[in-house]
Amino acid sequence: MLTKKQFDILAWLAEQDHLTAADCPTFTAAELEALDAAGYTASGAITGAGLAALEPYRVRRAIFMAAGFGSRMLPITINTPKPLVRVRGKRMIDTALDAVLAAGIEEIYVIRGYLAEQFDQLLYKYPMIHFIENPLYDQSNNIGSLYCAGDLLRGAYLMEADLMVSNPSVVRRYQYQSNYLGIPVKETTDWSARTKDGIIETIAPGYATDCHLVIGISYWSEEDGARYARHIREVFEAPGGKQCFMSQVVYVHHPGEYRIAIRECSAEDIVEIDSFAELKEIDPVYDV
Repeated sequence: MLTKKQFDILAWLAEQDHLTAADCPTFTAAELEALDAAGYTASGAITGAGLAALEPYRVRRAIFMAAGFGSRMLPITINTPKPLVRVRGKRMIDTALDAVLAAGIEEIYVIRGYLAEQFDQLLYKYPMIHFIENPLYDQSNNIGSLYCAGDLLRGAYLMEADLMVSNPSVVRRYQYQSNYLGIPVKETTDWSARTKDGIIETIAPGYATDCHLVIGISYWSEEDGARYARHIREVFEAPGGKQCFMSQVVYVHHPGEYRIAIRECSAEDIVEIDSFAELKEIDPVYDV
């Protein structure tokens, strides 16, 4: 097992083709010398042994949740699923797909439901995509999509498909532990995370202050992903379970059983367009 500092340095060295200088972790000469002594680096570059040490932390796949109606985006979603809506000429889902591919993650799944056949158009640009059908998209919350994904949750990013990713480096090839992406905010009425020492204690909707606004990208390690898939099945198949949201499986039904970190980003890195009014503000072509 690598320490968090060792991981940060090695992941940075391994991903310099994807990350920017702003992503470089702070480290001392002594810390780099220790990596040299362990054979993980040499002359400031990562070695084969260093890459092997990172391998258990490699993200195996990305799973996009794209099954919902997108009712708050009406009328544009009457004939087009929300992830396929174009913003400034580019489909929303493309921004996240491009970030995933830039990170070297090529095992990609899209969970679809509403107007499912329209997602076939993605295959022209992204032929590696595998589709997962969610036949209960109109009868359940997002737990239904995760139920369909099953054990694919192990070592995977879970990503809402309607995000506009401006900074591709928020999606990284390696992750040290399970985490949710979050923006630190003074107050919000949306889904937010309360944390202690960088670990999420709860995620819930409603008014909150001095918290992290939860963005729709999370990572689940092999161990946590296997446990999460099992708990999703248990909750989904229980009375009323189909109306559960994905974070409630952890923080309502199994509190204290996971140790999930918050991974900070900024409001400039990623944008979630929740309504047609917000869409018109971002892209004036819809303001007609």
